[in-house]
Amino acid sequence: MLRRFWLFFAQAVTVLLALMFIIATLKPQWLQHQGQLGKQLAEPIVALREVAPGIGGGPAQGSYADAAQKAMPAVVNVFSSKDGSLPPDPRQNDPLFRYFFGNPNNNRKQQEQPAANLGSGVIVSPDGYILTNQHVIDGADQIEIALSDGRTTNAKVIGIDPETDLAVLKINLPNLPTITLGRMDQARVGDVVLAIGNPFGVGQTVTMGIISALGRNHLGINTFENFIQTDAPINPGNSGGALVDVNGNLLGINTAIYSRSGGSLGIGFAIPVSTARSVLESIITTGSVTRGWIGVEPQDVTPEIAESFGLNQKSGAIVAGVLQGGPADKAGIKPGDVLTAVNGEAITDTTRLLNVIAQIKPGTSAKVHLVRKNKDMDLDVMIGKRPPPPKQPANQDEEGDDDGG
Repeated sequence: MLRRFWLFFAQAVTVLLALMFIIATLKPQWLQHQGQLGKQLAEPIVALREVAPGIGGGPAQGSYADAAQKAMPAVVNVFSSKDGSLPPDPRQNDPLFRYFFGNPNNNRKQQEQPAANLGSGVIVSPDGYILTNQHVIDGADQIEIALSDGRTTNAKVIGIDPETDLAVLKINLPNLPTITLGRMDQARVGDVVLAIGNPFGVGQTVTMGIISALGRNHLGINTFENFIQTDAPINPGNSGGALVDVNGNLLGINTAIYSRSGGSLGIGFAIPVSTARSVLESIITTGSVTRGWIGVEPQDVTPEIAESFGLNQKSGAIVAGVLQGGPADKAGIKPGDVLTAVNGEAITDTTRLLNVIAQIKPGTSAKVHLVRKNKDMDLDVMIGKRPPPPKQPANQDEEGDDDGG
């Protein structure tokens, strides 16, 4: 039986080989067609084009990579800490939490760890001066700076200006990257800007938006307000970081967001580079910021106030109070006077009055135009030095409705 099966198999193989020989001799194209079919099955169904290595490595059209790479090395992470006990974790009142994580009485060491704050800063000079927000380093016993190249070092506080929420730090390291200061007079609403910082401590991050508004004030964030508003996402940890233009030049110091949740809602505020530069130079030169002051308590002239006082004047700053013995009192300014101009500069509201007076050097005379009982008057006021603001308790969140991040 096995012999018959083997004989049948040998005959079948012989016939198959003979058939293939005949086809290869008489119809060779049949075998070539089968080979091409196999080759086609091995190739991609769709013809794809791929960039060759080393080609197309530049930034894409509309990319802001060059601006980001220019500015990012000069933006640093700021870690500040101060001694003191952390508040107890409210979850420790939960029995289930205590079961898994222990009794609160056993966690005292953890609660006694120093409190820490996180923000950003910008290196503005090769000799190590850094601009950041005052609230980032407020009350800190130790400040550590982390550069984008991995280096870390301690920083010294050169000076602070709580009324603009700016601080100047100093580090001593070689070969420091610096940022180029931009020009606010060339900034326009609608310009693209990049926000660079360390949000939530995740690491250096770049976000993009536009300038939404210029000269924002009456926000109740700082005493002197002239903010750049932007929709570039700014989150906790971005405070003190850089707002740059499409060329990587510094336009502002990110300082606050409007948020009900703590995250970005597309309304962020930055201190203009013009203000930051003025504060920086004053602090480096004198150790503090010197501003003019006349000793009045002003209020905006609203339609209601104008009606109640019988004023024809619809704008300006009405004097609600005068400090006894102050510059305004000595010059003859009285409550109820409406200040409308200082040295020829129009005063439209209290913010404008504060900013104009602050820019005048103490010890110099200023001509103040006012309206008293609907009569115009000019008085010469000897500008005094603005006293430092009272110390505020540092109990606000890093970023909120009216605070920075």
